[in-house]
Amino acid sequence: MFKSFFPNSGWFWPSVILWLAFCAFIWVAFGTDISAAIGLPVAADADAEPIIGLRHFVTNEFLTFYLFYFVTVAIFAAFWFIAAPSRWQWWSIVGSAVIFFSTYYSVQVSVAINNWRRPFFDSVQNALSPDGGVTTAQLYDLIAIFAEIAFLAVFIYVMTRFLVSHYIFRWRTAMNDYYTEQWSKVRHIEGASQRVQEDTMRFATIMENLGVALVEALMTLFAFLPVLWSLSQYVKELPLVGEIAHPLFVAALIWSIFGTGLLALVGIKLPGLEFKNQRVEAAYRKELVYGEDDHLRAHPMSLRELFANVRKNYFTLYIHYMYFNVARSLYLQADNIFAYVILVPTIAAGAITFGILQQILTAFSQVSSSFQYLVNSWTTIVELLSVYKRLKSFEASINNEPLPEIDQHATQ
Repeated sequence: MFKSFFPNSGWFWPSVILWLAFCAFIWVAFGTDISAAIGLPVAADADAEPIIGLRHFVTNEFLTFYLFYFVTVAIFAAFWFIAAPSRWQWWSIVGSAVIFFSTYYSVQVSVAINNWRRPFFDSVQNALSPDGGVTTAQLYDLIAIFAEIAFLAVFIYVMTRFLVSHYIFRWRTAMNDYYTEQWSKVRHIEGASQRVQEDTMRFATIMENLGVALVEALMTLFAFLPVLWSLSQYVKELPLVGEIAHPLFVAALIWSIFGTGLLALVGIKLPGLEFKNQRVEAAYRKELVYGEDDHLRAHPMSLRELFANVRKNYFTLYIHYMYFNVARSLYLQADNIFAYVILVPTIAAGAITFGILQQILTAFSQVSSSFQYLVNSWTTIVELLSVYKRLKSFEASINNEPLPEIDQHATQ
């Protein structure tokens, strides 16, 4: 699944993690110094008003980051191009880096929109007051700025999805070529043709949705955690807790960890039941396939027994999903008003404007939804694991390793 597309080296994935960690450290620790060294000094005033509109993307800090990202990706790619050249290296290494950058850029578009919220909604608040002094031209100017950012968001989204679709299909092509080249070793596995055609397609489709969502969640955290940290200066206390440092950041972190832990605990049995479901379905399908060629197989009695196992597992799944969905729905409904609840003392005291309120709500929602990635993707992750398990059968045969138990029975 992976070595067919990425460099076939046991050091590749550890090197990705180590290089990312190293580059992140260099940027956080020396990013300002790098900007100054190349003649793009960054303002040191942390309380400066955010830049509104497209100028947000061409500040000295952004320009330095563009250069820094290009250089670090070029160094990493050049190393692996030389150390372990492969057919798909441009797509697997450079393509991955481009998708990371595009996803990061789309998240920064959300940050730019969030920066726009404060002046716009403050202007709306002032315009609704008797002596606001806000003109229609000022409101139209702010709407025009939003339109500029929105058009950029649409362009980035469309191009990212187009690139990701081609990237994933190349990955599927790499898997397909790898498995078909080894067809003589895997053809005896039950449903081999279905696995090569359908499971590689499902793996690619799930990775397209799940992988991009994961990258976007991580990038959103990196982008909005500093925003939420800075916005915490406008909130002095939390209900029941009182005054604490950086209350918004702490509240988002604790609430998201609570939700993830709660639903992981409530749904702890679901992955095992999903895997068992694949086994009972495969056993039922196997008997039907044997019955196509052998009249002594697939008798009604045996089929009823096998289907009874399918029914039993599905009914068990329905029960467990019922209380899981109750907990998940209650948590998500509470999540809709949680930010308002913790802001009640601040709102009642009139300590923030309408624009700052909108910024806080958006940033809090972005951070909490990113922390809740596992909650929102639970069933998809389970499906991916089941597809991964089936495709591992091919690699077990190719590497002359014992097959999983279900596939051992299928070959007898």
